[in-house]
Amino acid sequence: MHTVPWFHVVAKQGALPVDLLLPLTGRTYVAHLDGQKMRDTDAVFQQFYDGLKLPDHFGWNWDALSDCLRDLEWLSADHHVLIIDAAEEALSDDSSEQQLLFSTLLRAGRRWAYTQRPEGIELGRLVIVLSCDAASVPFLQGRLRSCLAETLS
Repeated sequence: MHTVPWFHVVAKQGALPVDLLLPLTGRTYVAHLDGQKMRDTDAVFQQFYDGLKLPDHFGWNWDALSDCLRDLEWLSADHHVLIIDAAEEALSDDSSEQQLLFSTLLRAGRRWAYTQRPEGIELGRLVIVLSCDAASVPFLQGRLRSCLAETLS
């Protein structure tokens, strides 16, 4: 998805240039989540809890996930890369919950997209990659565009 520079949808056999994922300097934390294991909201929260080492006070709901994704301070990293494999399967049986997931990710990415530093603007403190089968790329891109339009309105 080229709508926002910190959010990417790629076919599982595809590749992204490393400079889109990793900064030139600093510590980077990479979380790898599995969309196949995200069949319901509890499973989504479990994947994020395990993959991002969410704090014990995590509330196991969408607001709590949103709050944690916009914080990430407990990871002691300068940059974060979140990869969701088989992203098309995450909450695939519940389109409204899937939309909540994508909207939550878009808001979190926007929160981290531009960080003002005394020496200038630094991009990409959180990069999100949705990996899926090639046939699902257009579908996910369309869903994300729809979520982005809602998030910005």
